[in-house]
Order: sequence, then structure tokens, then C-alpha cells
Amino acid sequence: MTPSARNLILANAATLGLAVAFGWDIGWLMWPFWMQSVIIGVYAYRRMMSLRDFATKGLTSNKQPVPETEAGKRSTARFFALHFGAFHAGYLAFLVSEHAVTAPIELLALVGCGLSFLFSQRQTFEAQHAADLQGRPNLGKLMFLPYVRIVPMHLGIMFGASLDGGVMVLAGFVVLKTIADLALDHADRRMAVKKAESLERV
Repeated sequence: MTPSARNLILANAATLGLAVAFGWDIGWLMWPFWMQSVIIGVYAYRRMMSLRDFATKGLTSNKQPVPETEAGKRSTARFFALHFGAFHAGYLAFLVSEHAVTAPIELLALVGCGLSFLFSQRQTFEAQHAADLQGRPNLGKLMFLPYVRIVPMHLGIMFGASLDGGVMVLAGFVVLKTIADLALDHADRRMAVKKAESLERV
């Protein structure tokens, strides 16, 4: 198991523990995972902006291929930041309206969750960036992979209100989110490694 995968599991397990301790339902659990998703988006933007050598095959903008240039990279990263940010701003409005957090102890718990996710994602970014420098990752794939994180959030909003609370429901939601996290982490690494291997054979 890679260090980044282990850290993701530990961070999500800690969140589940807090949720059980405070008696949160799925709606409340959306808060720490929203924070994690925002952190992932920040590092995804940073990762794209840090690329030196990259491909844009299959990526278009205004029906035109995105050039493999600094300008193409920056415009793609900016589009991602705006779109991903707007999406999560909508989620934030929903959470504030339906699951406002006011208790100091819960606010402190959420800060702790955010810091654990930040530490985990920073380590993941460092490993991914090192792999990116050895290969030639596809900019379009890097832009779309973070959206995998949104699927469990959708499911939580759609079905959370109709499900009774309880440890099993919380655990199921956390497991679903963890699977998405690990899948994205693995996909990122494999993509970079395969590109590096293909360049070595040239």
C-alpha cells in the first residue's frame, strides 16, 4: 500500500470516528468531505500549473484542440478552478442552509478533519508531482479525475434524507467515499508511471 493510500484511509477512518462520536448523520458528514474535495481541487489546480511536459490529446476548448503550450495549460487550469469552485460553492450553500454548524466542539472537529485531509493530500500531491516530472501526463485527464470525488457527494445528498441514521449508514457512505479516493489516487499514479515508461522505451 502506498503512503498516500494509507493516509487517505486513515483520514477517512478518523472522520468516521468523529461522526459516530458526535452522532452525525450523512448530512453532517458532508461537511468534512466537502472540505476534502475543496482541498483536492486546490492541489489539482496546483498540479496542473506545475506541469513542465504534458500532452493534450483529446482535450478541446471552444471546439479547438488545446495547444501543448504554457498558455493552453494556464487556460485549462483556470477553467477547472472556476468550474470546480462554482460547483462546490453550490454545495456550500446547500450545507449552510440545511446543515449549519454552530457548536464550537463540532467546528473544532471539522477543523481537525480539514487539517488531516490537508496533510494527506499534500503527501499525495508530492508523490504525484514527482511522477509527473518523470513522464508526460495528459492535461485533460488530470483536469477530469478530481470530479470522481463528486459522485459520493451526489449520492449522499440524493439518498441521505431518506435513510435512517446509524453507524452502518455512516460507515457505508465513508466506504464509498474512500473507494473513490483510492481509485483516483491509483489512477493518477498509474497514468504518470505509464507515461514515464513509454518515454523510457522511446
